[in-house]
Amino acid sequence: MHYIPDHTGIALAMRTGLNQEKELHRDSAMERPSGKGAGGENFPVGSWLLPARLRGHIASFYAYARAIDDIADDPGLEPQEKIGRLDRFARAVAGNGSGDPALQKAHDIRRSLRETGVTHRHCVDLTRAFKQDATQLRYDDWDDLIGYCNFSAAPVGRYLVDLHGQPASAYPASDALCNALQVINHLQDCADDYKALNRVYLPRRWMNEAGSSIEDLAGTRSTPALRQVMDRCLDATGELLVLARTLPGQLHDRRFGMEAAVIVAIADKLCAELRRRDPLAERVVLSKVQYLGCFLAGVGRVLVNRNPRRFPEDVNDG
Repeated sequence: MHYIPDHTGIALAMRTGLNQEKELHRDSAMERPSGKGAGGENFPVGSWLLPARLRGHIASFYAYARAIDDIADDPGLEPQEKIGRLDRFARAVAGNGSGDPALQKAHDIRRSLRETGVTHRHCVDLTRAFKQDATQLRYDDWDDLIGYCNFSAAPVGRYLVDLHGQPASAYPASDALCNALQVINHLQDCADDYKALNRVYLPRRWMNEAGSSIEDLAGTRSTPALRQVMDRCLDATGELLVLARTLPGQLHDRRFGMEAAVIVAIADKLCAELRRRDPLAERVVLSKVQYLGCFLAGVGRVLVNRNPRRFPEDVNDG
């Protein structure tokens, strides 16, 4: 799951205290705060569906990811400067850095990882993706794009799987969901990414086959050729979501299963909206009512498809 620009707020049912995480935008010599926050994601960050004992750890992970993503997306930094800063974050989270306060987000998540026993590999993999963002502006084909998503998005889901003590056998479905959300975000932001960063995630081969050009992204409406490329991306994303829909049923933690089902419903709804709306002509996001509908659908699906049972976190956490 890439970390995406602000849009209209998440439904009240999904709001969490993490949106008020005070340190998220603290400036430092190392960070490049963008002003983006958890309330601007396509998905609930640390939703109250998840156990209260884990929400602080999720906040630390999100803050780290937000900090390194902002460095990668800062147009005021040269590529090598971005890579240098990101390398310092990666070393710090792996325990190879000093106690530099400019790297506080890395120190915080490293402390969290020690407490929870989760590997630092997921954080390092995210940093690898954002270093790639600093230098790679085009993607040749779908496989090339998914290769990027495997480091920019999949580590987020894998971190949550590990944090909840779920089996690694859930990784493939989690990867599919996170990668689908990443591609959805690329479609939502395709014009802005091109205009602000000269970055294009749409597969170049598909653009060539459709007769579309990069310059089409500078328009105020999608050309028929560009629309064809977007629909092809949505077709491939739909294939990812087939596997992603199996994720809630693979999770032994009921709360986490509900969270996953809600996010699957959000991804499905966003795909439908991107089919009928033009991301060059408007910002394609869900309304609060649509988010609430996804929340109810996801939670309801888990409750209907599972035998009711209580887990320790249902009793001990709010």
